[in-house]
Amino acid sequence: MALSLSNFLYISTILLFSFASASTRVYNFTAGWLTTNPDGQFERTTIGINGQWPLPRIEANVGDRVIVHLKNDLGNQSTSIHFHGLYMNGTSHMDGVASGTQCPVPPGATFTYDFNITQPGTYWYHSHVDGQYPDGFRGPLIIHDPKNPYADLFDEELVLTLSDWYHEQMPKLIGEFLSVSNPTGAEPVPQSALMNDTQNLQIPVQPGKTYFIRIVNMAAFAAQYFWIEGHTFRIIEVDGIYHEPTEASQIYVTAAQRYGILLTTKNETTENFAIVGSMDQDLFDQIPDGLNPNVTSFLVYDAEKPMPTPALIDEFDPFDDLTLVPTDGEELLEDPDLVVQLDVLMDNLGDGANYAFFSGITYVRPKVPSLYTALSTGDLATDPIVYGVNTNAYILGDSQTVEIVVNNHDPGKHPFHLHGHAFQAVLRGDDDSGDYDANAVLNGSVVLPRKPMRRDTLLVRPNGHIVLRFKSDNPGVWLFHCHIEWHVDSGLIMTFVEQPLVLQQTLPSRIPEDHYAACAAMNPPMPSTGNAGANTENFYDLSEANVSPAPLPDGFQTKGIVAMTFSILAGLLGIGTVIWYGLGEMGVIEADREKRKLDKVANERGVGSRANTSEGHAVDQITRAG
Repeated sequence: MALSLSNFLYISTILLFSFASASTRVYNFTAGWLTTNPDGQFERTTIGINGQWPLPRIEANVGDRVIVHLKNDLGNQSTSIHFHGLYMNGTSHMDGVASGTQCPVPPGATFTYDFNITQPGTYWYHSHVDGQYPDGFRGPLIIHDPKNPYADLFDEELVLTLSDWYHEQMPKLIGEFLSVSNPTGAEPVPQSALMNDTQNLQIPVQPGKTYFIRIVNMAAFAAQYFWIEGHTFRIIEVDGIYHEPTEASQIYVTAAQRYGILLTTKNETTENFAIVGSMDQDLFDQIPDGLNPNVTSFLVYDAEKPMPTPALIDEFDPFDDLTLVPTDGEELLEDPDLVVQLDVLMDNLGDGANYAFFSGITYVRPKVPSLYTALSTGDLATDPIVYGVNTNAYILGDSQTVEIVVNNHDPGKHPFHLHGHAFQAVLRGDDDSGDYDANAVLNGSVVLPRKPMRRDTLLVRPNGHIVLRFKSDNPGVWLFHCHIEWHVDSGLIMTFVEQPLVLQQTLPSRIPEDHYAACAAMNPPMPSTGNAGANTENFYDLSEANVSPAPLPDGFQTKGIVAMTFSILAGLLGIGTVIWYGLGEMGVIEADREKRKLDKVANERGVGSRANTSEGHAVDQITRAG
């Protein structure tokens, strides 16, 4: 197949990076279990790296090569590392998505990630297997920029992570969440909020200096409102993209989002100030008694002075991120070549559990990682059928303008993240604004921004909508999903397969042998060729593919499932009661039979009263027990 000019340039760029001289950053990571207590309330088992937690920071410069050797010493769980926000240009196989771009790394195995850094910014890394990152497998990833346009405006860099914290481990919580006993899909509520994986953090600062603070929300669930008492700050970066400096006093940081802010300290050191993160409780179906949704750190001008108690605020008033303008001035992409409409719905399937759907499809992991299907199905790799119904795959061509329209048919908020790209945030509807109406743009009642804000994770409002655009200029297999971990577990994921025939020409010789060895070492082994059902003979035969449970019978609704669930529980309780009483009656009958038998024996042997025999005492005991 002949290569287009853009694909030729793309491959040439990969080769240039391969031979360019740059620093190589090597990280040797061994994942294992240890015990932590970051909120001071509960000791729990946590995933650490090299025997430490919080996890070590990954740092590099633009142009560097990063190599991460991961050894899985967890013993009882497979794992992976996703480098959240990195485009992985030319190295889609290093994106770290188990069943998407690789097989999971099984216990005892070693797996190497090797990629070039092509972009600056604030990122993070985390496991992309079975909800592991809320169990501790997440840390900051910082890419420094020798050409940072704002380098002259700050004196020092700081990194501040936000997160929520659960006392239970994820396997137990996921099992309870995806259960017939939880038909409404109520997400588990975290026990605590953390900053830099602790509470009451003190950050020493000097007066009259400007700090570049990189803020990363590594939460499984909770967005946080963030502010620094007595200070405003300037936003200069979101999700790795520089934007024109814009003043704000409070921001809303969803799970997986990042902000870079410039904070100029006061000239005097007369007092210290609270740094406050407050979890968005609108996300919680129920608020447990005694929950403290806030976490406080301190901007310390003078360690000898007291740390203040944060002031109460009447309402949250966060900055609107859609008003930001990218520093490079990139204008709105042209009218889309492909519009992907995704309607979000949470609903039940035939097993009674609650699932999440994009346009009626809930994600189920394929038997073969989707990237390996793209590499092994020849020309049919351009047919979404081979990736299986439940990967919800869309095929992208070369340099298409792709528009994603997300209509949220759910009363909750959802932060949506795109792998492999940043997108233009074209439009966001307010609460209860309903579905996106393209005619409103055509008739001029809705005006699209000329230079839209760009990032890789964006919030959609309850019963609202968002419109995103990006250019398909990065061949690979890339997920688009809600970054609330509970919604990932319940299937709110779809797949973009971008330029699969280019992938077939560029990737096979570059995938290391230990990637395929990880598949073979799984128990049972995981296939690495064929369609979603691992069929290598007939790519259209998906009879062995993993699929979601069957739909509910017509007419069933959540309230019906709740009623049915409690009816079943009540029925089981009733049966148990009958059995308990029945066993008690049987005990009395059996004891009475034994009593008559012993009386007969006593009479035959000429023994007196039962009370004077050990056998008679035993019968009394049995009778009372009955």
